[in-house]
Amino acid sequence: MKKILIALVLPAILASMAFTIGEPLTIGSSMPKADVKMLDMNGKMISIKDVAGTNGTLVMFSCNTCPYVIKNQERILAINDYAKKMKLGVIVLNSNEAYRGGEDSPEAMKVYAKEQKYNWSYVVDKNHEVADAFGANRTPEVFLFDKSLNLVYHGAIDDNPSDATAVGRQHLKEAINELVTGKTISVKETKSVGCSIKRNKP
Repeated sequence: MKKILIALVLPAILASMAFTIGEPLTIGSSMPKADVKMLDMNGKMISIKDVAGTNGTLVMFSCNTCPYVIKNQERILAINDYAKKMKLGVIVLNSNEAYRGGEDSPEAMKVYAKEQKYNWSYVVDKNHEVADAFGANRTPEVFLFDKSLNLVYHGAIDDNPSDATAVGRQHLKEAINELVTGKTISVKETKSVGCSIKRNKP
């Protein structure tokens, strides 16, 4: 009986683990996979390094489908525009490989980017290669790098993804301001809240 129970439970545990990845990059880490070419919605193949800005680079993991992304789209647009204004490169990665044949297909991404008036790169992270290297697990989830491509902030956009009117601290904006002005990042890590990245089963 015990063997039968183990045989039933073990596959369920392994299945749940299949959709998660290891620990995220630690603060100070160099950007991994910076040269990996990904399909942008303008039809070109680009890497994160290709879009790097004078003051650094903002990498955001997002998608078309997550309710948290959809609910927070105004905040996502605003902070990405702000990052560009502050001479940061901006790139948004869609790593939902398990949904690639449907709502997170390149065709759907192209439509979504046009509807949202994205003026930065929105790319297909094929086989969630970059997300795996970053240890990214959520949408939206942000990684902010300095001009040397070293990680200075990781986590959430702000402290209240559920209610824009109740935001007490804009974590990412504060980190951008501190980065650009040469100050030490006061809050280096926060917890991103959102949907899990939809990875393929191994």
